[in-house]
Amino acid sequence: MPLIDMPLTELKEYMGRNPKPDDFTEYWDRALQEMRKVNPNVELIPSDFQTTYAECFHLYFTGVRGARIHAKYVRPRHTSGTHPAVIHFHGYTMNVGEWTGLLHYAALGYSVLAMDVRGQGGLSEDTGGVKGNTHSGHIIRGLDDNADQLLFRHVFLDTAQLANIVMNLPEVDEERVAVTGWSQGGALAIACAALEPKIKKVAPVYPFLSDYQRVWEMDLAEKAYDELQTYFRRFDPQHRREAEIFTKLGYIDIQHLAPLVKGEVLLAVGLMDTVCPPSTQFAMYNKLTTTKSIELYPDFAHEDLPGHRDRIFQFLSDL
Repeated sequence: MPLIDMPLTELKEYMGRNPKPDDFTEYWDRALQEMRKVNPNVELIPSDFQTTYAECFHLYFTGVRGARIHAKYVRPRHTSGTHPAVIHFHGYTMNVGEWTGLLHYAALGYSVLAMDVRGQGGLSEDTGGVKGNTHSGHIIRGLDDNADQLLFRHVFLDTAQLANIVMNLPEVDEERVAVTGWSQGGALAIACAALEPKIKKVAPVYPFLSDYQRVWEMDLAEKAYDELQTYFRRFDPQHRREAEIFTKLGYIDIQHLAPLVKGEVLLAVGLMDTVCPPSTQFAMYNKLTTTKSIELYPDFAHEDLPGHRDRIFQFLSDL
């Protein structure tokens, strides 16, 4: 098998390179306290798109720092009592996509939600207000400010806040909520399940936002991670602050959040992935302490993985 990363035996033992800040736990405790003080002011607006077996809504809520966050909400029509829910997160710079992409879980009798990440390709707001670079990339947004200003801190909190909103919907069983997503969506699924430990099942696919220093050392700070190179070239051309920068990025590194996940995890990895290298994904996976399993695609990169959408559906269909 051709290699772009470590041999599989080493991947199974790899525990990551990016530093974990000493006050990581306090950082996220403080962040969650801020989130819990926010009045979400949830608003449901019926969509023009409707079906005979599911109602479709635009759901808005207020996240940290005052941003109004948008999600699509699909609710099955003909159910009694409470039912499960699945929350979808989308890829980097994208949006929640079309309504038809959410209907297969509604056919199971599940509620389904898909969140637009603030400041990306959908309807959620980015309220901004940080010092330093805002020209390129969300990983580095807030990097020259206080660590509490990191944009992905706010995005991770949005996922947890949405999960809490979903769990408090009268039609949803709070003990049967799952999260899933690909790339950035996979990272947000892990972050959500870490910050809201009542999440029952987690199905990430080649998750982004893990082990930034490993990406840099592999010379793969391109494509989704190219903003790391942009930052060094523009703001630290001699890498005098390299240790400081990667340590600060450790606050928003999902490998350090992974031990907090309580739900069952099904991960998929393409071993030829040069966008989110396999070692960065294993750094997260190897830190999970919950029930977990992994599906490997030896000849596949950051692309569609044949049969895996069906595997996720089956994994979540017994909620």
